[in-house]
This record gives sequence, C-alpha cells and structure tokens, in this order.
Amino acid sequence: MTAANGSLGEVGLPVVAPGTLWLVPNALDFGTEVGEISDAVPLGALRLAARLSHWVAEDARSTRAFLKRVAGVVALAQPLQSLDIRELPKPAKGKQGAGPGANDITALLAPARSGQDIGLISEAGLPAVADPGNLLVAQAHREGIAVRIAPGASALTLALACSGLNGQSFAFNGYLPVPPPERDRSIRELEALSRQRGQTQLVIETPYRNAALLQALIQTLQPNTRLAVACGVGLPQSWVKARPVSAWRKEYTEMDNRMPAVFLWQA
Repeated sequence: MTAANGSLGEVGLPVVAPGTLWLVPNALDFGTEVGEISDAVPLGALRLAARLSHWVAEDARSTRAFLKRVAGVVALAQPLQSLDIRELPKPAKGKQGAGPGANDITALLAPARSGQDIGLISEAGLPAVADPGNLLVAQAHREGIAVRIAPGASALTLALACSGLNGQSFAFNGYLPVPPPERDRSIRELEALSRQRGQTQLVIETPYRNAALLQALIQTLQPNTRLAVACGVGLPQSWVKARPVSAWRKEYTEMDNRMPAVFLWQA
C-alpha cells in the first residue's frame, strides 16, 4: 500500500514526495494604517494562504496578523493558533551583513521534506525581493524542492512603473550607507553608472530616514538628473513625484517618516 503522496520504496516504506515552497505576497501596508487585505492581495493568493499550515517569515507576530486579515476573507483550514510559523534566522550580533548559516536555513525546509507545503512571506510585499527569504528559496532549489509563487505586488516595480524613468534597464541597490560621507559617495557613483548605461537606479530606506535621504539626493545629484520618489505605493494615501533635481531644489517635498518609499533616479 502506498502513501497518498508517494510510492513504495525498495524496502517497502513509503517514499514521500517533497512539498512545495510557496512564495505568498503580502500587502504593502505593513506599519501603516491597515486597509482591506482583499484590495491589496489577489483572491487566489488569499485562498492559498488560507490552506497553508507551515510558514517561514521574518516576524511570526506580523505573519499572524496577516493571516488574521486573510481569515476575514477566506476561512483558514486550521485555527490560527495551531499554525507552524518559523522565523528566518537573523544575522549574528556584532557581525553586520553576516547571513544565517546553511544549517539554520536547511532546518526551515523540514516540513517540505515530509511532504508538506510551506508558505514564505515577506514584510516587503513580494518574498525574496528586497527580502532575506531568497536564502530559503536558494536552498529549496539545491534540495530539489519545488518553488512556486502566487501573483502579488512588489513596491519596487510599482514605483518604477509610476516614475516614467527607464524601465528597460534598471538596478535595485538596496540600502545606501548611513554615514553621510559614504552615502553621498554611493549616490555619486550610482549617478555616474546611470549616466554611463542609461540605467535607472533604485534604493530604499528605513522610513524614519526617508527625509534625510531625500535631502541628500537633492543636494548630491546633478541638477539635470531626474529624481523620482514613490511614497506608500499601493496604499490609498500614496504619491509619486518625478522631476529634475533642479526642480526638487526649488520645491522641496516633505516626507512622511512613517511611510515606506522607493527612491529612483536616472542621469
């Protein structure tokens, strides 16, 4: 007799087919005023989320909050309290930029090895984009575990589409250095690269440093470089402005330091 999701091995034991690692999109309103989840995440993704019992996330608490919102639209297959939600390991203290070890990541895929599907979720909207979940995805590929994704929004591509800047060639550079001298040097280097390649450069920042980054970009970029800011994309209160740096210098825009933003420029 075979297992429901496998076949008999050479010694008569069931061979369990591995589960799937599902990348589940999140709403882009994390840390802001919460709206209707069905306005931000496709129904198909909500139905997928409702049936999964194993999760990997940056933060278990915010994932439970997400699933509670899902339950308001689609009934969960299991009670929220019984779901297995595991957190991605955080870098070791004192070792900035040091990622988790391979063993830490491998352990998170144990349910998939036993035939269970796993959901990967990010607080950044689309898992593994501007998000450390890519390490889990890479490990799943190494182990031959299927990786699938449900459609959802990425703040980066939404911002790029609304900016009017070059969407055929662009580069996401994550976070810039925090110390002003290093930050300003990075801005100038990326501007030179944009001019050389005709390429749009994208960066993000922790919301409470939004205003400082915008000021640095306005002061450091050349006057004719086009600078765009997409604030709160996907939210009702969102705004996008794109203009030459010279125009930004004449009319500065106040930044809400609670709202996530994407900064883009093209020389």
